[in-house]
Parts: sequence; C-alpha cells; structure tokens
Amino acid sequence: MKTPNFSKTKKTVNLSPPQLLALGFLSFIAIGTCLLKLPFAHLGNLSWIDAFFTATSAVTITGLSIVPIGQTLTAFGQIVLLSLIQIGGLGFTTFAVLAALSLSPNLGLKEQLMVQNTLGQTSLSKATSIAKNVFIYTIFFEVIGTIILTILWSEQLSFGTALHFAIFYSISAFNNAGFALSPHGLIDFHRNTAICLTISSLYISGGLGFLILMDLKEKRSWKRLTTNSKLVLLTVILLNVGGFLLIWLLEFNNPKTLALMSWQDQALNAWIHATVPRSSGFNTLDVSQMTNASTLLTLFLMFIGGGSLSTAGGIKIGTFIVLVFSVITFLRRNDEIRILNHAISPETAFKALAVTLITSVLIFFGLFGLFILEPKQSFIDVLFEVVSAACTVGLSHGITANLHPSSLILLSLLMYAGRLGPLTLAYLIATPKKSRVKHPVTDIQVG
Repeated sequence: MKTPNFSKTKKTVNLSPPQLLALGFLSFIAIGTCLLKLPFAHLGNLSWIDAFFTATSAVTITGLSIVPIGQTLTAFGQIVLLSLIQIGGLGFTTFAVLAALSLSPNLGLKEQLMVQNTLGQTSLSKATSIAKNVFIYTIFFEVIGTIILTILWSEQLSFGTALHFAIFYSISAFNNAGFALSPHGLIDFHRNTAICLTISSLYISGGLGFLILMDLKEKRSWKRLTTNSKLVLLTVILLNVGGFLLIWLLEFNNPKTLALMSWQDQALNAWIHATVPRSSGFNTLDVSQMTNASTLLTLFLMFIGGGSLSTAGGIKIGTFIVLVFSVITFLRRNDEIRILNHAISPETAFKALAVTLITSVLIFFGLFGLFILEPKQSFIDVLFEVVSAACTVGLSHGITANLHPSSLILLSLLMYAGRLGPLTLAYLIATPKKSRVKHPVTDIQVG
C-alpha cells in the first residue's frame, strides 16, 4: 500500500521591480486611508473618499487637498499624514532597502534589482549606498529646517505650537508635498521673509535630486562636479531666476496679486511663485487670480518639475535638457547630441522622448476624463488641476474640494501614475521583448 504524499508544492509570486514598487505605494495608500478614517484621526466627519484622496495626495507627495488639514485632522491624523509624506518622499524602495539592510547586510537579487531600477544605477552597491544617503540627507535637512522654523515661529507663537508648525512644514517642504496647516497655504506668512525663504530653501533642496546633493558634498568644487550635476544646477538657476523675473514683470500691476505690496514683498512673493510650480505646491498668492500669461508659465514649470531621484515631480530637469539639446542637434544637422563636450547616447534621447510623450498622454486623458465629469468647470481650471496632479505639484485654482467623487478618483489615479513615473508605468504595463530579427529601414514623413 502506497503512502499518500501530502507534501505541498510551494508557490512563489514573481513580481518585477516596477510591479513591486507599484504595489508598495498602493499598500501605503490603503493603510493611510484606513488610518485617517479612524475616529480619533479626524475632527467631525471625514468620508472615505476624503481619506483616500488625502492619503493618495500624501503618498504621492502632491499636496492637493479637499479638506483643511489643520482644522480637520487631529494630532494623530497629522502624524499619519506626515508619515505618508515621508514614505512618499523617501520612496517605497528606499524604505524597503533600509528595512532589508536592518535584517541582513546582503540584499537578495530581487531587492537589488528593485533598487537598481528605481534609483537608475547600474552599480548595485552604489544604488544601495544611495538609498542609505537618501535617508540621511532627508533627516538632516528636515532637522535643520525644524530648528530654524521653530526659532522664527517662537517669536509669534508658544514654543509647543512653533515646534509643531516647524516639524510639519519642514517635512512637507523638503518632500515637496505642499501640505499646509492653514487652508490658505502660506498666504498667512507672505510678508515674512525669513519663514518664506527657509521653506523655499527646503523645497528647492529636495527638488534638486539626491545625486546632486551627494555630488556637491563630495566634490565641493564646480570643476569636479559631474556633467549631470552642472547641467541640472545651471538649469535650475535659469528656471528659477527667469521665472522670478517673468512672474514679477507679469504680476506687478495685478491688484489681485502683487500690485498692492511693497517692492520687497513683491520680490519675495514673485520668487516663491517662480519656484513652487516645480513640485512644491505651496502658495503665498491666490494662483487663480494670476494673469493668463503667469498661469501658462506656471503650467510650463509644473510640467518640467525637478531633478531626477528627488522629491519633485514633472518630466524632470534632465529630461528637459536632453530634449532641448536633441532639437538643437537636429537643427544643426550634427551627428551626435553633445552637451558640455560630452555625447548623449541615442537611448537616453529615446528615454527622454518617451517620458515626455507618456506624461503628455497622461495629461491628455486626464483632461478628457475631467471635462466629461465636470462640464461646468472652466477649461483653465481643469487644465491647471490635471497638470498639477499628473506632475505631483499640488497647486490648485481652488476647485478641488468642489469636484465630484469620480473626478477625485481620476485625479488620484493621475497623482499615483505621476509619482510612479512615466517609465515605471510603461515598464509596469508592457513587458520588454528583444528580437534578433532586423527589419528593413523605411522612410516616414515627419514635420
């Protein structure tokens, strides 16, 4: 008589790095939604859609909000929100790496691949080192920001309240989340130069990219910086200074924004609104009252976003640089794309084109869907909302809280896709296949 074999076959679920990353963010959104829905996490009635949208906005470090945070969430709810922002800013991958390292110094192949895929590094050891530095740099900047803001707010508020404000705004600013305790954003502090510039320094630092920050710390010399660091820093300066001058020029006669301010306050607020569109989401002015030209400029800056491997969104500065130089190369009929005496590979150019096209398609379908769901909203308001969500910025024309629940779900999907990143989203949907078969070349008319 044969003895029956009761051994069970072990089943393993093999997920690609993009799938692990996508599921990780979804898990945190689900957990955050449930935690925010707890009775002691909010004051009064917080619906499931409110909790879900807030959790999604926090994990994707967008900052769009349909409830006033300071007046709706309790101390526990705000801690949950800050935790979600921190997770979203540092990235699920960085947390996964740190957790794995705390248990074992050696990462498994799947974990290494996920770090490599997300951090964009070919060296697995370097990718792991970067993941550690991301955590260290984040804590460093947030602690410095908290100390400075606590001192500044202690002049107006009690120490406990000042510390509370400082911790909240430091985490929100460095992670480019844009959440504020006041329903008016930073409008209450639009004349306080020290507070505004401190918060501005935090979100600009977070938006540069951790590789840039690491390079600055290690090299400490312009000549020794990598080509990538030089290009990003030069572009950031150009965008910030150019945006500042244009916003000031376009708004200094607008009585609803800068016209009634002193020239010092005009300069301060023009600077804030030239730098916040590239993902931070804070506002010291009512952006819905800005001129059409300023709104268009803001949309352009939101679309570009910040540096790669940063807390900012958008197509990223590096993508924008490669696109610009690709066009220049074509117009000059050069054989290769050259930037600062370095050549850019065709693969990098294709990647930049793919990121831009996927982001544009994402915005198009978001617009199309929201126009159907919200036929009474104006074109510019819907466009602003969709670009802000897809590029994880958080600036709004003030229509978010008035949108239908189905529209909020659509915006949540845009924020989620924007935080994952266009290429991660593409890799998640499509399975890459390489073929050894070469096909004949054909000409297609372009332009």
